[in-house]
Amino acid sequence: MQFSIQREVLLKPLQQVVGVVERRQTLPVLANLLVQASGERVSFTGTDLEVEMIASTPATGVHEGEVTIPARKLFDIVRALPDGAKIDVKLNGERVALNAGRSRFTLATLPSTEFPVIDEIELVERVTLPEEVLRDLMDRTSFAMANQDVRYYLNGMLLDLQEHTLRCVATDGHRLALKQTQLESSVAARRQIIIPRKGVNELVGLFETGEGSVEIEFGRNHLRVRRGDVVFTSKLIDGRFPDYEAVIPLGADKTATIDREVLRSALQRAAILSNEKYRGVKLELSPGKLRIVAHNPEQEEAVEEVECETSVSDLAVGFNVGYLLDALGALRGENVRLSLRDAQSSCLLQEEGNEDARHVIMPLRL
Repeated sequence: MQFSIQREVLLKPLQQVVGVVERRQTLPVLANLLVQASGERVSFTGTDLEVEMIASTPATGVHEGEVTIPARKLFDIVRALPDGAKIDVKLNGERVALNAGRSRFTLATLPSTEFPVIDEIELVERVTLPEEVLRDLMDRTSFAMANQDVRYYLNGMLLDLQEHTLRCVATDGHRLALKQTQLESSVAARRQIIIPRKGVNELVGLFETGEGSVEIEFGRNHLRVRRGDVVFTSKLIDGRFPDYEAVIPLGADKTATIDREVLRSALQRAAILSNEKYRGVKLELSPGKLRIVAHNPEQEEAVEEVECETSVSDLAVGFNVGYLLDALGALRGENVRLSLRDAQSSCLLQEEGNEDARHVIMPLRL
């Protein structure tokens, strides 16, 4: 195996795949990247047996072959080389040589036959949508995923595909984030899959600010996303996601419309004096006004009053201020609408006049 490549051209695919490789591995070969050279291209594959990322790039002087190279060392060497450097890579027996100008590196390798590759996925549905749309869906919901919850199916994100709609949903049991988009073509049947947390984080990190499109392939046990020269595959969480639609409060007729940035700033100030453990703030609604009150064990108090469009009177509900701020950060409109049913109900936050993004926050007893 042999090829030549510019440093900047090599650095991009390495950055895309190296994040998948775990620093602590049970199998030595999982600390390596599978490097495959053929035709006029070189591809790099990284995996941790749950998530797989393949990125390819053009190269010159390609002699066909494949081998596995230590991922972190290869990435660190390429990153440390000067801009514009031309790198020659050549496999000599069980060692691979990297030459760039006056720099020489020799790395140990492992045979490519030891490298685990995810099998072809059993395709059940395929959809295509703009890259910026998928990035927006995931960016605005991923924060609500659980982290190491015993309810393993919450440690990921639900992709709910139905007719003309794709929804991303995440919940940790205390709050829920939902964002949906319309598809150009309809799908044959409803599909629900749960992508694990690491898969979501790798996928979000992969997106660029481009105008390209991505192809999402739904398999029985895997999800595959194709974008340009990158193919991302993730195993799915084998579990049943809770009925999230049942969590969205029905008949929440007590509403208040507030300037999003004004509310966000007021909550940030009140949060300074909230209880460090529970982070609770009380929202008190009265006609034309929202009062935010925070207390802590030192008997300190913060009170903020903001104007809002509401006719509700004498309604007070406690919430975790961090969850409120996360939801407001994920919304985009100038004004947000808070919908409540009573003093014990969860709160539904939405952009004014937009049903595509919904956030539900469970109440706190203060």
